Amino acid sequence: MRVKQISNLFKLLDFFVRAKRPLSVREIVDEFSWPRSSAFNIVTTLVDHGYLYQPVPRGGYYPTSKWMTFAREISESQPLPESVHRLLVDLMQETGETIILAAPAGTSIVFLDVVEPAADIRYIANIGQRLPIHITAAGRAILSQYSPSERKAVLQRVKFQRYEKAALMSAGAVERDIQKSVKTGWFTNMAIYAPGVAGIAAPFSFRNRRDAIVIGAPVSRIENRVAPLGNTLRGAIARYLEENEALD
Repeated sequence: MRVKQISNLFKLLDFFVRAKRPLSVREIVDEFSWPRSSAFNIVTTLVDHGYLYQPVPRGGYYPTSKWMTFAREISESQPLPESVHRLLVDLMQETGETIILAAPAGTSIVFLDVVEPAADIRYIANIGQRLPIHITAAGRAILSQYSPSERKAVLQRVKFQRYEKAALMSAGAVERDIQKSVKTGWFTNMAIYAPGVAGIAAPFSFRNRRDAIVIGAPVSRIENRVAPLGNTLRGAIARYLEENEALD
């Protein structure tokens, strides 16, 4: 269940990102149709905690650099080293496609890092984005690292439904796909979840984590080179793990 006040805070932050300028309480009220008292209380609270200020008196409110400091400190203390991001960058340059680091989040996966190419037509993803664990290539790559009992427990909680294609509609179908894909070392999603979008993922078991790295791209651009891309991804991960786990 969503907490309304927290949801409203993130909506407000997104509004600042889109507007890229100070915003008045009236503009916030008009944007979200919130009661003026609610909008004023959110703004006042953020001002009191040092996260909003008025660059010009009566000229609207704008986020302070405290957000940047907050985000930087969290980023610097995260359990994954900068070398993981460099791995994603190297894979993006080699494949010419979007590369994503995904982690498990219950019956979903969450994108922890995204590196996109400069191509006009590309797979667009956002850090923090969540997708169903069973239907996505990255999700099944993650599930392949679970014990059978752990995987069964997660799949029992999944709400199976048709997305773009009627595929992987049961725990048994997901399990069979995982066992088949384990043999190749990569997992695929060819427009099963969203139209025209493909994913090729491989497990990324680093420092006791059970994550996955996925190549995201238009189906039309990679459908004839799934195996080469899968081998490239699997090989890059294997080399990274060999080199970096030896340093730990």
